[in-house]
Amino acid sequence: MSGQAQVGIVLVSHSGPVAEAVADLARGLAAGGATAPVAAAGGTSAGGLGTSTDLIAAAAREVDRGAGVALLVDLGSAVLTVKAMLAEDGELPGSARLVDAPFVEGAVAALVTASAGGDLNAVEAAATDAYGYRKV
Repeated sequence: MSGQAQVGIVLVSHSGPVAEAVADLARGLAAGGATAPVAAAGGTSAGGLGTSTDLIAAAAREVDRGAGVALLVDLGSAVLTVKAMLAEDGELPGSARLVDAPFVEGAVAALVTASAGGDLNAVEAAATDAYGYRKV
């Protein structure tokens, strides 16, 4: 991936430990070379359960490499938080996109695709396709 910008992934959860664990899992399963940037934005700034616009914005800035930022969320109010942030100019990078995908499977699919050089549309499609993963 020399010189090519990669899509960044932000995992927004109501729990800091959950967001970190899913980021670690995705990194581990996407390993086999350099992975695209992924950051956890979980919990409140004080460490409690909830979401924090400050943590989400910081994570998005951290992973933004100019190819887009995919935001995956765990529960309904996280969706509302990210949608509100996307509606406000300057809160998130202009290329940031809320991705409707299962949190764990979608995070892994998104990171694998971004790490392979997929653009934001491909990352979103891979994460969304994770809804179809069957377990039985």
